[in-house]
Amino acid sequence: MAERIWLDVPYNEKDQAKAAGARWDPHAKRWYAPRPGIGALHPWAARPAIPALLPGEDRSFGAGLFVDVVPSSCWFTNVRTCVSQRDWERLRRMLLDRAGHLCEICGRGEDRAAERWLEAHERWAYDERRSVQALRRLICLCTDCHRTTHFGLARVKGRADQAFEHLCAVTGMTPDQADSHVQRAFAVWEQRSTRTWTLDLSMLTDAGVTLADPPGAGRRSGIAADELVQERNSGR
Repeated sequence: MAERIWLDVPYNEKDQAKAAGARWDPHAKRWYAPRPGIGALHPWAARPAIPALLPGEDRSFGAGLFVDVVPSSCWFTNVRTCVSQRDWERLRRMLLDRAGHLCEICGRGEDRAAERWLEAHERWAYDERRSVQALRRLICLCTDCHRTTHFGLARVKGRADQAFEHLCAVTGMTPDQADSHVQRAFAVWEQRSTRTWTLDLSMLTDAGVTLADPPGAGRRSGIAADELVQERNSGR
């Protein structure tokens, strides 16, 4: 079989790409051009692959399952909000490929019947002296591990019990140990949320990913409030 002419098609542009002639490879989970020279598909021409190890990335950083509550000043201001949809798809594809399409914590894959998907999550290092929140790792998590990691959001969505049970099941913690762990995580969150953090995404820019400027500190609280309403209403 001839080598595929791969395309970079964001999810929200899949219908336009399909109408322009793109086809879907269910095994690679990626769109491609059926033949060379289809001008209508040029906007989605694939860019060079992102390296499997990002510059300065530490894949041992933030290992295991733990509650990792992002400071309120940075809610909903993350990698996905700072990169284009096309670059996000490139990052996500690299992340899933290097993880073997399995959760890097519990080892499970996607299961449509169980509504379990694979998702990208950021691991951050916090420089208290400079108030800098620096990206140190991208990790592939399943829906259950991701929900547990974002325990505060799980509470908002009414899914805290499921997140708590998953934390115990994966880590082997007793309920008392898990409860203490959650309390410590939120104590750290309260302390970190007293300041406004500057995002350091140089790990991505050094890999050739173009970033948009993150929202200013004055806009973040409003964005977070709007997003929380949507998340609470979705209940997923």
